[in-house]
Amino acid sequence: MARTVMIVGGGAVGSSIAYFLAAHPRFSGQVTVVERDPTYRRASSALSASAIRQQFSTPVNIEISRFGVEFLRNLPAFLGVGDDRPDIGLVEAGYLFLATDAGRAVLEQNHRLQREHGVDVVLLAPADLSTRFPWLTTEGIAAGSLGLSGEGWFDGYSLLQAFRRKAMSLGVSYLTQEVTGFVREGARVEAVALADGSRLRCDITVNAGGPWAGAVAAMLGIDLPVRARRRSVFLIACRESLPRCPLVIDPSGVWFRPDGPNFLCGTSPAEGAEDPDDLPLEVDERLFPDAIWPVLAARVRAFERVKVIKSWAGYYEMNIVDHNGIVGPHRSLSNVFFANGFSGHGLQQAPAVGRGIAELIVDGGYRTLDLAPLSFDRLIEGRRLVELNVI
Repeated sequence: MARTVMIVGGGAVGSSIAYFLAAHPRFSGQVTVVERDPTYRRASSALSASAIRQQFSTPVNIEISRFGVEFLRNLPAFLGVGDDRPDIGLVEAGYLFLATDAGRAVLEQNHRLQREHGVDVVLLAPADLSTRFPWLTTEGIAAGSLGLSGEGWFDGYSLLQAFRRKAMSLGVSYLTQEVTGFVREGARVEAVALADGSRLRCDITVNAGGPWAGAVAAMLGIDLPVRARRRSVFLIACRESLPRCPLVIDPSGVWFRPDGPNFLCGTSPAEGAEDPDDLPLEVDERLFPDAIWPVLAARVRAFERVKVIKSWAGYYEMNIVDHNGIVGPHRSLSNVFFANGFSGHGLQQAPAVGRGIAELIVDGGYRTLDLAPLSFDRLIEGRRLVELNVI
């Protein structure tokens, strides 16, 4: 039976779902993506630092990224349209997680789990870190975990556009409108209400609203614990190069990575620190001199002299319960699916999540990678799936 699917939100996750649905050999129907801002000016997909890693603390996240990096490596084969072969500039330079004595046990615990899942990662003592990265100051560092392959960074906006172009080439429609509500009959959603007063009937609805997914869910009478949390990113110039520099995460939460001849950097709020919802997308200009630069200069001598070239702010769609994605149906709704709350991991998880939602819709269950650990049921039943490695 042909089915009409409405996807609310056309960022990387929503567009990935649209692509995998339209490309599914057994899907028959029409997919419409409702996206209120086709410029993606405020979209997390466009404002992200755009990286991918396998160094997670939960098996499902590791497997999601294992598929994700293979998808990115072979992106032209998946998302090419005619002679247009998308290039997202994937750089597999790895992640380097640094730990103090206090964090070493968790680093080693995560390392064992990652190795069990085939992640190409190595634990390095301070002396080994100094040999491999002579520009790195290891004072206060007890160990480092380095990804040797399958980790790095890419152009997130180009990935979003590649998903969108491919989906459209397969017959997906993108509608520039804002969703204002839903028409429900019992446990089913029968139509999506739009700001222009129109209603679009649908057989299936998907919430891929990113940082605004909580507001979309509220229109359905669902309490979705996803909040928009602002993160600022700074592009800095440094006179010296850092050979073989990976994406480095300092124990303080400050991170940096190369971006061409320059470097991107940022930080996450310390545990227990204030992290308000829905702050304006304006850069916290004091963050760099007060919190980021002192850490950078102490960790890398070359960063004692840097210049901020530009900065911007974007939203994490933060799952405030356990920092993991919320994927699949809600038990109170029979034809609505959720793909939300990826807490800064949405771009790298978009391929696996898009494929998974498509399988749920067409096949009635997961056929490749089991995403059941990310189900809404865990939150309803109070079973948190905590991800420790959130940057």
